[in-house]
Amino acid sequence: MKEKIKEFLLINLGLFLVAAGIVLFKIPNNFATGGVSGIAIIIDKYTTAPVGLLMLIINIILVILGFIFLGRDFGSKTVYSSFVLSGMVWLLEKLIVITNPLTDDTLLELIFAIMLPAIGSAIVFNCNASTGGTDIVAKILNKYTAINIGKTLFIADFGIAVTALFVFGVKTGLYSILGLILKAFIVDLAIEGMNISKQFVIVSDKSREIQEFIVNELKRGATVHKAYGAFTHDEKEVITTIMSRWQAVRLRKFIREIDKNAFIAITSSSEIIGKGFRNVQ
Repeated sequence: MKEKIKEFLLINLGLFLVAAGIVLFKIPNNFATGGVSGIAIIIDKYTTAPVGLLMLIINIILVILGFIFLGRDFGSKTVYSSFVLSGMVWLLEKLIVITNPLTDDTLLELIFAIMLPAIGSAIVFNCNASTGGTDIVAKILNKYTAINIGKTLFIADFGIAVTALFVFGVKTGLYSILGLILKAFIVDLAIEGMNISKQFVIVSDKSREIQEFIVNELKRGATVHKAYGAFTHDEKEVITTIMSRWQAVRLRKFIREIDKNAFIAITSSSEIIGKGFRNVQ
């Protein structure tokens, strides 16, 4: 139950960051960097309806199409995220009325228009959900064509960004295309940063004390095997363990305190699957 509550809160935090980026930076600058928000921003030019309401209508249409063409092949988290994001954008538009960009620096505005939604999307993706929208279109195209989901998603979003060229002018359109390209890199970097773990390979004369610290203090597991040195042929225990960055700092400090001659190899990994880390879903 605690994990479900934590996941629920994280998804909503991620959706809020996406909504804030849309309302504070995308809408005032007409940055249509793909997705349902991009479609809504383009349509908003020809209507008086709030972008949040337009996003809600588009998402309802896409979810219906998803059920028709995919059945139940997309998760409840995606449907939830689609509607909640639209609602958050609609609410923020009412609470924060912005008619002009916050600054005169368009590039700065673009950076924040991409960073906030990218970090928010990364949080949502990390909870095995998505913000919906064009993801559903991509899955439909993938089902009936030979193009993979990543490419279909990029094609759909790129088409939206190119449309901004004709609707808002060349400058805004080019910024939208640039934002679309940057978004993919930032989302990947954010996801990797959230999931980064440290793998230790430790050789020490204080092997027993280190094992006890890992298990009792850090609440982590470890694999221990016997090995011998190629030069000395001395047999020693080798400890392999994986943990978070914060736990890694504590372990490194502890080892240095009890055995200054210990051999420690530390590597970073952004994808650890198994008990105590991420589950395969």
